[in-house]
Amino acid sequence: MKAWMKTGIVVIISTFMLISITACSQKESKVRIAEVTRSIFYTPQYVAIEKGFFKDEGLDVELTTAWGGDKTMTTLLADGADIALVGSETSIYVYAQGASDPVINFAGLTKTDGTFLVSREKIDNFDWDMLKGSTFLGQRKGGMPQMVGEFVLKKHGIDPHADLDLIQNIEFANIASAFGSGTGDYVQLFEPTASIFEKEGKGHIIASFGEESGEVPYTSFMAKESYIEKNKEIVEKFVRALYKAQQWVDENSSKDIAKVVQPFFEDSDLETLEVVVERYKSQGSFAKEMKITKEGWTNLQAIMEEAGELPEKVDYEKLVNTEIVDKVMK
Repeated sequence: MKAWMKTGIVVIISTFMLISITACSQKESKVRIAEVTRSIFYTPQYVAIEKGFFKDEGLDVELTTAWGGDKTMTTLLADGADIALVGSETSIYVYAQGASDPVINFAGLTKTDGTFLVSREKIDNFDWDMLKGSTFLGQRKGGMPQMVGEFVLKKHGIDPHADLDLIQNIEFANIASAFGSGTGDYVQLFEPTASIFEKEGKGHIIASFGEESGEVPYTSFMAKESYIEKNKEIVEKFVRALYKAQQWVDENSSKDIAKVVQPFFEDSDLETLEVVVERYKSQGSFAKEMKITKEGWTNLQAIMEEAGELPEKVDYEKLVNTEIVDKVMK
């Protein structure tokens, strides 16, 4: 074989091998996320997807909405998801049941409650005492929204089970439609539903449970302990992408953020999304540092205990892993 032909074959083979090696090295790792609901409250997560921060880390993220804390945790425990975005209280419930593979909180997404008090009638000078004797459409019993709601009501001298006609047996996904169809004088709602109701004249936002309750690891990313141990690099990349998103949200205008997340909320107009994002930003809901603090963990359990829903106190170190966030932030 002639020399030039040999050289050409070598070049072709080398090029093919290089392409193959590059393709292998760029292969994305699949990560399945189950989120508890679809809400502007989770803006940094959607930003991480839309801005390509996950892809930049070599992650192929598949997002599904479970519609409820119990359903989200069931999905995670049954290996229907790798990572769950849900209230930290669910990890305590699982631990108290004697799980051999506990669910570990490894990064915070939000650090305040994300619900708002919505009244059916317009109230110019709202006072919490106005709730006494009313029909209050609350959230699912045992979930963070309901527990924080009760915590705030008690803070203002209201016994939710004695001073109100409290309704909390409606499925999480149906609470908004129940209020919209005439059930209740007041309701506790997430965004963007609260602002949409206000815009449509179906209700009026009169208070923020997030501003009233203080810092709490309200919504966290968590995974089975075994998954984290086996996939440390993937989890670290996951946190790094989210950290980039948190910083991007912190540094950009609510209008620009609304434009980015709009594909996840096709039924909401840009103006409403902008208002909602600004509302969450102004009350410091997004956990831009992403670290779940001991103070927040203590507050979480205090809220659960106040609501009569804490099965047992669990040490911070048992269900919270801060090593990954610490490493990413350094």
